[in-house]
Amino acid sequence: MILNFRNVYLDNVSTVCGPYEAKGPLSHNFDKKYNDLYAREKSFEKAEIRLLEDSIRILLKKTKLKSNDIDLVIAGDLLNQIASSSYGALNLKSPFLGIYTACATSIEGILIGSTFIDSGKVNNAIVSCSSHNMSSEKQFRNPTEYGSPKPMTATFTATGGASLLLSNKPSKVRVTNGMIGTIVDYNQKDAFNMGAAMAGAAFDTLSKYLSETDTKPNDYDLILTGDLGKYGKEILKDLMKSEYNIDLTNYNDCGVMLYDLEKQKEVMAGGSGPVCSALVNYSTIVKGIMEGKYKKVLLIATGALFSPIMLYQKENILSIANLVCLEAI
Repeated sequence: MILNFRNVYLDNVSTVCGPYEAKGPLSHNFDKKYNDLYAREKSFEKAEIRLLEDSIRILLKKTKLKSNDIDLVIAGDLLNQIASSSYGALNLKSPFLGIYTACATSIEGILIGSTFIDSGKVNNAIVSCSSHNMSSEKQFRNPTEYGSPKPMTATFTATGGASLLLSNKPSKVRVTNGMIGTIVDYNQKDAFNMGAAMAGAAFDTLSKYLSETDTKPNDYDLILTGDLGKYGKEILKDLMKSEYNIDLTNYNDCGVMLYDLEKQKEVMAGGSGPVCSALVNYSTIVKGIMEGKYKKVLLIATGALFSPIMLYQKENILSIANLVCLEAI
């Protein structure tokens, strides 16, 4: 489903990261960095709330806005009942929409916010997301104290908070259109191979988008997925080549870009989590558009829509990919 927007602009962004992201190649682009996973809090869940709050606070400072200037806040995360988003947005006292599509959450938020703005219902919206390695791992896989070894196909949930401001006031970056993804089932059951689980959704959304917009990959300066990791990235490239004879030469994955996979062995196949693609896109890609490095970019966030309970019942891991197109003005 293609959504076309006439009057939606990306005003500014903010990013806050944890210690592993601070050691990665994009470290210099983040607004704030923590050197420990507790972020000066008493629990990992409270640390994630702080990361989200920090990103919103920094964004308001950058845009010189106050909380009562914000028409709508849209946020999501991986915790049960999207707890970090709810607590993180509490002090804003702004209308709030909590959302969830796992690692595809950041782009879903942009699509929803852009729709509200383009329809004239609101003038602006903050879109935020967060994730935390320790809080997510113990919820979706094993308690971290268990010390379960992981295969190299596993991805590493990113720690951070990220926010952006959408507005109807012209800026250097315009949200031109997007696509709401379709839930797909590629018969995957391995919770330690998110790349394989989500690559099919990225393929489904990207191929449909190119067909419906009658465009080719080379019409864009860059195509980014998040967060297939190094193995899922290759699966997507193979699918595009085998099905459509398309070589994705201008393509990369946020899960691969966020860390130095050669030096940071602990991240295994690369990054994941809602904030993974947001940290890369907001800190580096949006900055590149604002500085004239890119003119037209496709951002595709992928999400694995699974629950441990469903895996225990032998169900497959479903996935989805949402897409937005950003253009320089």
